Amino acid sequence: MGTFMEEITLANVRDIGNAREGLIPAAKIRAIKVEALPDTGAWTLIINEESRQKLGLAIVKTVKSTIADGSTTDYGLTEPVEIRWKDRDISLQAVVIPNGTAILLGALALEGMDLYVDPVNQRLAGVHGDQRVHLVL
Repeated sequence: MGTFMEEITLANVRDIGNAREGLIPAAKIRAIKVEALPDTGAWTLIINEESRQKLGLAIVKTVKSTIADGSTTDYGLTEPVEIRWKDRDISLQAVVIPNGTAILLGALALEGMDLYVDPVNQRLAGVHGDQRVHLVL
């Protein structure tokens, strides 16, 4: 067992909406493919400043967050970003760790895409198999 990375696509939700409304062409949607570390200890998507700038995401507020080394600091929280993994997607705000090196795919993203971390086979897998189940509470 150990850590593993998964390729995900991140896209600017505002751009997606603007393309849907015909305000920008779909080719202008800012999106990036990144290697992300699935991390059930992280509550949401964690990105670095470089990724935030590439995606053109605005910081909407700051949140106090504790990182793995135990330090607590105020970090920026972005406007929503679309996270895509294979045929699944979810839109969430991201916490920006300015000098972070890893993109972390946290618990909210995993739950929202009906995924779990399979540490034995070092992969993500669907909780309900290949069919995504949307949970309604």
